[in-house]
Amino acid sequence: MYRKSCQVMIKPTGSVCNLDCKYCFYLEKEKLYPDRKGNYRMSDSMLELFIKQHIAAQDVDEVIFAWQGGEPTLMGRAFYQRAVEFQQHYARGKSIVNTFQTNGILIDDEWAVFFQQNDFLVGISVDGDAALHDEWRVTRSGKPTHRKVEQAIECLVRHGVEFNTLTVVNHTNMRFPLQVYQYLKSIGSRYMQFIPLVERCSASEDGRLAHPDDKQITMMPWSVDSLQFGHFLNAIFDVWIREDIGNIGIQLFEQTLGAWCGLPPQVCVFAPTCGSAFAMEMNGDVYNCDHFVYPQYKLGNIQHTTLRAMNNSEQNRQFGNDKNRTMAQECYSCQWQFACHGGCPKHRFLPSASGMLNQNYLCAGYQAFFAHTALAMGAMKTLCENNISPAEIKTIFV
Repeated sequence: MYRKSCQVMIKPTGSVCNLDCKYCFYLEKEKLYPDRKGNYRMSDSMLELFIKQHIAAQDVDEVIFAWQGGEPTLMGRAFYQRAVEFQQHYARGKSIVNTFQTNGILIDDEWAVFFQQNDFLVGISVDGDAALHDEWRVTRSGKPTHRKVEQAIECLVRHGVEFNTLTVVNHTNMRFPLQVYQYLKSIGSRYMQFIPLVERCSASEDGRLAHPDDKQITMMPWSVDSLQFGHFLNAIFDVWIREDIGNIGIQLFEQTLGAWCGLPPQVCVFAPTCGSAFAMEMNGDVYNCDHFVYPQYKLGNIQHTTLRAMNNSEQNRQFGNDKNRTMAQECYSCQWQFACHGGCPKHRFLPSASGMLNQNYLCAGYQAFFAHTALAMGAMKTLCENNISPAEIKTIFV
């Protein structure tokens, strides 16, 4: 199967970060590269090779560069200035988009000016107000970080930098959906992502399915409760649909409406297949997915294999098709399959009706959300079919 494009989450610092968030799953990835301790930075030659290959791998007009981590600001602004220069050199008429996900701790006026001048879309990780955020997101010495994040956002706003927020829905803030939502609005967030935190105390070596005989599932204390995640989304949706649709975008809500309207999924979690959403480490190693950075999911290294070749490889094709193949049997008859497609394979570890451990942990929450929003989604679909903005639903849901 030929794929026209691929997405790559670039981690120029690998797993290295200046925070020690208690729930972070990526810090442990440093074990994959024990020889690179103290030398975590992506080289300029690797940067240039990646940019050249990434642009060449796309048979579409827009090329998105997604800078993440670890913490990408640790590379310094000069690194990204060189990245912009390489992009301009190899663009060949294609449109370049840079997105940048950061904890915000190092953002200052100079960073903000750079982002504004180069049209970077900045994602800020913030889990709510100080009490909710500082429960888990702390410095390496255990100190709170919330005020520094607020200062970063104030700095971005002051310099006219477009930003959105990424909120990890965890065991603490899941109980305060409206408190989280109102806070995010208060700091000027106009596009929000809510990412459910799902982590077991122990998982199989590939991070996907535990051994079929292992029926004991123990979650880490910071994990979100599935049904509570659905209630979290529903509470925010009920306010959003009446007050904020058209002014504030929420990724999961927009994705769900797109599914109702038969549009291609924009979020890999809800796509029929996986694949072509890669993660690349600082040394050029490319993995099938950010959630599957394990040796057996390594596609190759860009010094030896091109991103285009990896994108169209048999391993990538099989990884993508495995999502449907490993889906729980009851998912096929579920009325919400069109919107969910079994969710992320990383979260499939509960016993299903067949006895296999392939039921998505978040199934109860997703079902609660899809059922709760069905009436509104159907109405918005009708509006779209009649060339009317779905935001007009505010005149119905008052």
